[in-house]
Formats: sequence, C-alpha cells, structure tokens
Amino acid sequence: MRSVVQVVQHASVTVDGEVVGKIGKGFLVLLGVSEEDTEAVADKLCKKICNARIFADENGKTNLSLADVGGELLVISQFTLYADCKKGNRPSFTKAGSHETATRLYEYFMKKCREYVPVVEHGIFGADMKVELLNDGPFTLMLDTDQL
Repeated sequence: MRSVVQVVQHASVTVDGEVVGKIGKGFLVLLGVSEEDTEAVADKLCKKICNARIFADENGKTNLSLADVGGELLVISQFTLYADCKKGNRPSFTKAGSHETATRLYEYFMKKCREYVPVVEHGIFGADMKVELLNDGPFTLMLDTDQL
C-alpha cells in the first residue's frame, strides 16, 4: 500500500456536486492499493498513520498523534499512486490492485482506522472526485508499506 498523508485544517470530497465526506482538523489520506497487498499490510499502514506523532505539542515539537488532538481522517482511494512513469510519457497503472482487491482493502483500511479514530470519512471508490483541503504546515508524508 502507498499513501500520501497531509495534515489539514479541514478537507472535503465532492462527487457530482454533492459533498460526500468532510472533516475538520486531521489527515487527508490518499490511499493506493497494489494486487500484492493484504489485510496485514493494511493493518500496518493504519497503525503507522493513526499513531504518527506529527502534531505540535505545547512546546512546538511534533509529539502528538491524531487521537491526542481529537483529529479526523478523510480517506480517498488513489490508484494513481501506483503509476509507473519509467517508459514514455503515459503512465502505466499495471501495478495498481484490481478493482476487487482495491475496493476490499480500502474498505478494510477505513474499518481498522475507526478503531483508532472515531471520525473516518471517505470518498466514493472509483468515482470522479473533487477534493478540497487546507494544508496545515504544510506537513505531508509519503508512506509505502514496502519501506515500513
């Protein structure tokens, strides 16, 4: 799995002009799934994201987690995180998980995140989504479970 985690003051996702997910302070997570990914991989990434101590404490040190600050999650499926741009000018997406695998693990990932964070919002898998956010910092992490 691959993810881009952005600290936000607020974020929302709209499909066909309707807001389908919206959060206040927290993380916007763009989530990519490969065909090799499993529930164990999703567990690992979920734990890493939800326990990441990247919010500032009273001394300005990045020492607080999402739960410590009452933060929320907005999770957006993003198969393009598995783009292969080595050849030519058109990316290949053959490393991205199949629709079935990606859907199942996307749903599982969100279910696991709810064990750490009470508010987990999401987009609509496979839809044309419009995402709005206000970066805080900006503070952005790229996490790949192959490197965790």
